[in-house]
Amino acid sequence: MLTLYSRRKVMNSFWLVMSVLATAFGLFWLAWLLWTLLSNGFQWLAWSLFTQTTPPPGSAGGLANAIVGSLVMTAVGMLIGAPVGVLAGTFLSEFGRQSRAAPVIRFVSDILLSAPSIVIGVFVYTIIVLQTGHFSGWAGAVALALIAIPVVLRTTEDMLRLVPDSTREAAAALGAPQWKVVVLIVYRAARGGIVTGVLLAVARISGETAPLLFTALNNQFWSSSLNRPVANLPVVIFQFAMSPYDDWQHLAWAGALLITGGILVLNIVARMIQGTGKRARY
Repeated sequence: MLTLYSRRKVMNSFWLVMSVLATAFGLFWLAWLLWTLLSNGFQWLAWSLFTQTTPPPGSAGGLANAIVGSLVMTAVGMLIGAPVGVLAGTFLSEFGRQSRAAPVIRFVSDILLSAPSIVIGVFVYTIIVLQTGHFSGWAGAVALALIAIPVVLRTTEDMLRLVPDSTREAAAALGAPQWKVVVLIVYRAARGGIVTGVLLAVARISGETAPLLFTALNNQFWSSSLNRPVANLPVVIFQFAMSPYDDWQHLAWAGALLITGGILVLNIVARMIQGTGKRARY
């Protein structure tokens, strides 16, 4: 007959083993995915990938226009989404924590965060593409911004709430108005976490394909204006991977490896900044 202590020890060991097996199961598929990308994409990485535009079938080419288009739309999307997310997170944490609008904003943010990205693409298609009569880089950037806003908002609110209230009270006791306390004291204390949230949002929108199919579409040539359809890496990968041409499929593998590597680097940088911020606080 097992004692209570022995039963707890057995159950603890059982769930520890189950947790390790579940972690190993997840890591196995992640490693398998990365190995597949490396084995199929690494051999097609070449300098021409960054210097030549997307080619017609059977011709040599690269992904330069798609890479530049993705970078431009991601940058514009973050220029729109990051300030909105930071300001909304600041309102929820500092100014409207107990207001009636706070639960509504959090509810809308949660819906945006969990909504399929293709739904956001259809929404932007309705309000921009149909109204202007053509696909455009601006529409793609707006769709990416709508995906980035809830990520930045939730991260900003969480990071600001980690700042102790005693810090705010000490600054207020010196006569500083609330906006100065937030800008000069609270933001400085939560700077690492907010930057981490912005980087995670960049990583989140960098590989989005579905919303761009309805907004920016694609362009076979250099796109110097966001008023027209813009070449972008996710849609090019999707189209080339579905094509019957071997050279297009090779470019798709190389592009997928590029996006995966970029997102991996962004996540590592975000974790490093977050770790640096935690060490600074303690």
